Amino acid sequence: MDLLTLIETRRSTRVPFDSRRSIERNDLMSILEAARWSPTPHNMQNFEIMAIDDKSLLKKKGNIKYRVSLRFLDENYQQLSFSEDQLVEKRTGLLATWFPKEWTDPGKLEEVSRKARPFHVSETLDGSPLLLLVMFDSRKRAPDSPGDFLGIISLGCVMENMWLMAHSLGIAIHIMSEFGEDPVENESKRILKIPEYMKIAYGYRLGYPVSEISKRHRVRREAADFTHHNMFGKRGVS
Repeated sequence: MDLLTLIETRRSTRVPFDSRRSIERNDLMSILEAARWSPTPHNMQNFEIMAIDDKSLLKKKGNIKYRVSLRFLDENYQQLSFSEDQLVEKRTGLLATWFPKEWTDPGKLEEVSRKARPFHVSETLDGSPLLLLVMFDSRKRAPDSPGDFLGIISLGCVMENMWLMAHSLGIAIHIMSEFGEDPVENESKRILKIPEYMKIAYGYRLGYPVSEISKRHRVRREAADFTHHNMFGKRGVS
């Protein structure tokens, strides 16, 4: 497919994967090559990637527990639409029906965060035969970049390059942001012997869905809605 179609059809796959169907080595190497050529500030190449396909290690990772934070619930709620019409009108965010009902009542989020059962990472891994962890060296930073903003952006470039390559190969991906949270990150470092100065940015689970992926309404702003021509507020490019 052409590049724009590849970009438009890329999606996060939140269904179980077939644990018996592994990722071919050639495909994995293509995904890693895509990461290799990601743009980074001053060509600092500020990332490391760990590929985990050992079933015993995946099981240990799956046993790690974490809780959904109140901050996540609050910020997630801000992105919700409560009907498809509202979603289409906003052109940003997600449908509330994609989340547990108790996550959609702003008056109950604090109670949900306090009383919710812990999740196991295995619930998100859900049969994936391969987990990739993207890490960065916290001792390094992009030159003269407050908060290492440019360095962090480059990790997003790594994400997109790998995601598009996997998609082009027919491999499904789901980003696992929980690996960047302290409890999960700390236990992951212990299991995988990752040095303290290395930070886990995010994880990918890769694989092949065991069931058909249900189609969800996807929305995006039109280019004219986010483009300013020469002056801020002068919308669109004429």
